Amino acid sequence: MQDVNRLYYLDWLRVAAIMAVLFFHSAMPFAAESDWHIKNNETSNLFLEFNFFLSRFRMPLLFFISGAVAHLMLRKRTAGAFVKLRFQRLILPLIFGMLFIVPIQVYMERLNQGFTGGLLEFYKTIFTTGPYPDGNFSWHHLWFIAYLFVYDLLLAPLFKLITNLDSNIAAVNKLSAGKNIYLLSIPSVILFAAMVRYFPQTHNLVNDWCWFIYWLLFFVAGFLVFRFPSLALSLERNRRVSLSIAVATFFFVNYLRWNDLEPAESITDLVSAATSYGYLALYAITAWSWVFAIIGYGRRYLNKFHFSLSYLNEAAYPFYILHQSVIVVIAFYVVQTNDSILLKYIFLVLTSLITSIFIYHLFIRPAALLRFFMGGKLKNNSLDLPRENIIIQNNGLPGSLNRSVESSPNTAISGITEQG
Repeated sequence: MQDVNRLYYLDWLRVAAIMAVLFFHSAMPFAAESDWHIKNNETSNLFLEFNFFLSRFRMPLLFFISGAVAHLMLRKRTAGAFVKLRFQRLILPLIFGMLFIVPIQVYMERLNQGFTGGLLEFYKTIFTTGPYPDGNFSWHHLWFIAYLFVYDLLLAPLFKLITNLDSNIAAVNKLSAGKNIYLLSIPSVILFAAMVRYFPQTHNLVNDWCWFIYWLLFFVAGFLVFRFPSLALSLERNRRVSLSIAVATFFFVNYLRWNDLEPAESITDLVSAATSYGYLALYAITAWSWVFAIIGYGRRYLNKFHFSLSYLNEAAYPFYILHQSVIVVIAFYVVQTNDSILLKYIFLVLTSLITSIFIYHLFIRPAALLRFFMGGKLKNNSLDLPRENIIIQNNGLPGSLNRSVESSPNTAISGITEQG
């Protein structure tokens, strides 16, 4: 039976975002104009555009939901206890993944580049050759986990302070009124447009200033929206506006891209500066609009229970850790066939999905220690999902409700948002 007070939609959105990651990485061997660990001889512009679309909201949505879960976890924990738990569920899986999950990806890439040794011979080199790409030691897709832990570590004291505040704050009530919710995106839009030209994406944490702050602001926004649920209610109320902005800006950006009308990279005068920075701002506006629309529609239509949700929650984080290594191994052999790109892609998606679930179900889920190092609990007991208790408050808005998200002592969201 469905409990209407539970935030099921967060879990459905997390599962959908992780599936989008699977679709994205499975398309990388076939996407034109993009380097990846394994590439097909023939590439496709359609897969390039498919991944361009997924990139508008894929990682912003995961960071946004992760910020929401930071609030849910901090309600019943001190900042210190929160950081300790995050170390256990983020750093330990990150180290485990870098030692035992990611190396097979680098090995398959080196085989593709001409390396002729065996896996054990290669494995020794991850400790002697230095960081990837020049060396063989890397976190690859697990960069997300590293960034998330740093965000948790930096913001835990501030988040705990905000968590203890009263929900009925005048500034929050004003932000949730009308279309003011879109003000949350303005700092990110300005920062992205100003910095992305000078700080390209690296995923190495140290020299990734633009993207590190960009993702951070989605994380903070997710925390605030679910700390003050009147903001989440505003996203639901404005979901059609958000979707309209997302679609309009996405097609406008693509119109410029497809017709070679993108502003020149060099800035020579005020006009070129305005067009260049304005164009870059559109990318951030599109991302925020998609995230706001997805949260709004999810809150409206996906807050429903299904018997599979508990299993999906448990599987989500290990699946995320595993999926890219599985994709790279299978892709190494798939790209050597003579089949069409579409058939290769479908085969790669299905076999990677089935294989990742197979590994989780048969080897990770039953083994307490392995499950622990993949971000789970030593005891495999299902947890309740977070509850959203409705509290009627006077926030100065006619007919409005404030909602407070409350978790019982044994309540948490399992999976990638709580665990990484």
